Amino acid sequence: MKKLLILSTALTGVAASTASADVTVMSWGGSYAVSQVEAYHKPFTAETGINVVSVDADNPATPIKAQVEANNVTVDVADVEYADAIRLCDEGLLEEIDPAILSAAPDGTPAMDDFLPGAVTDCAVATIVFSTVFAYDSSKFSGEKPDSIADFFDTATFPGKRAMRKGAKANLEMALMADGVPAADVYALLETDEGVDRAFAKLDEIKADTIWWEAGAQPPQLLADGEVSMTTAYNGRIFAAAVTEGKPFEVVWDGQVYEYDLFVIPKGAPNLEEAKKFLTFATDTQRLADQAKWISYGPARKSSGALVGMFMDGKTEMGPHMPTSEANLTNALASSYEFWVDRDSELNERFNAWLAVN
Repeated sequence: MKKLLILSTALTGVAASTASADVTVMSWGGSYAVSQVEAYHKPFTAETGINVVSVDADNPATPIKAQVEANNVTVDVADVEYADAIRLCDEGLLEEIDPAILSAAPDGTPAMDDFLPGAVTDCAVATIVFSTVFAYDSSKFSGEKPDSIADFFDTATFPGKRAMRKGAKANLEMALMADGVPAADVYALLETDEGVDRAFAKLDEIKADTIWWEAGAQPPQLLADGEVSMTTAYNGRIFAAAVTEGKPFEVVWDGQVYEYDLFVIPKGAPNLEEAKKFLTFATDTQRLADQAKWISYGPARKSSGALVGMFMDGKTEMGPHMPTSEANLTNALASSYEFWVDRDSELNERFNAWLAVN
């Protein structure tokens, strides 16, 4: 039998030189990849005998596009953001996924009625709801603590370096919310030149004090090393550092930008049938709930919610740490994949040009 290859031998402990092919799954590394290995990879191998090897990338969409266009695909499954899933599908770089392969909920509810709205597309199946938030090192602030997205941009009241992801997405939205734009109005404003100019003007205020990160593992490390006092980050990475490593980090949910991450199968995947088996297994109700034992990302199926309980430490209740917790949605923004599919290239070109100017 062929085996599924998901690249991350360090996580799976499986040598890459096995005699037969493995299923390769490309993801984002760090505590997020660990959660996938524990919730998906190990149980899948135990049940099917198909080995999973995990490979990491700063953004899997980039190497997937390059591999398919070069007709040299080595990955069977990849974890990507929503806008990238839509764009890659539109460009013909992904296999279409028949919803009929997806498992029904335990009570028999069809998968398409059980997944959250928009979580299943022509070429992708969502696994989690994650959020870009900002976080701070509580040991750096002895008095007033930051509690709003506006505070992230206020280096006078809250001194110290900042860190942000090196790209336009989420940064422009957060900048406008910090400038007083209600979450409901952000994308309508960003559709205008005035709105984009306003977002960059707000970023100008902290540009000189900002370190730019590219990999999800970097923000908690920047905080831990004392290089910054606040950083934007994926909420699960901060949770992992605080709960599993005891770091004095606090998440601020105000101004969070939340979205799905999804599994896709690159066009020309070397082990297509095994890749489909893995995708079916990894997106069932139990597996999505199990991932929440390892990281604070919300499952993309309704039936998984009731199964989410404690963190793997057996003492931390996961509900309050989820992006979709009611208390965390007070001033939250759902990322618009339609906006980013249309404007990603244009706005990232402007962002890179802006970044190059001292």
